[in-house]
Amino acid sequence: MKLMFGDRVYVDSCGLRPDEEDETDPFAVAVMDELGADLSGHHAKTFDDVEEGAFDLVISLTPEAQHRAVELARHHAVEIEYWPTQDPTLTMGSREAVMEAYRETRDGLGARIRARFGKAATFGG
Repeated sequence: MKLMFGDRVYVDSCGLRPDEEDETDPFAVAVMDELGADLSGHHAKTFDDVEEGAFDLVISLTPEAQHRAVELARHHAVEIEYWPTQDPTLTMGSREAVMEAYRETRDGLGARIRARFGKAATFGG
């Protein structure tokens, strides 16, 4: 979303569990680097780390996150969407097989973002 829309919208992300190693997933870094996005300095957050009530829309990718989002939004006017997404971290096999699973997840989410929010407008276009 940030890659497509930059600072035209406020976007944040979080997960259910803190990153135990405080290190960004190297496969995620690699596949996003293919698109020109640098995730090397990214630090994972949990629901507790994001500002409650600061969002108009929450998109969850797993059933667990969906339940947490519903709970979080109970007292706020926020739209919630569930986009079931395969977890590429569960992929076994060669490095290339794992990379392909991450690419599929990345590209699937990119397609969903474009379908939901449209193509980002550029100056003059």
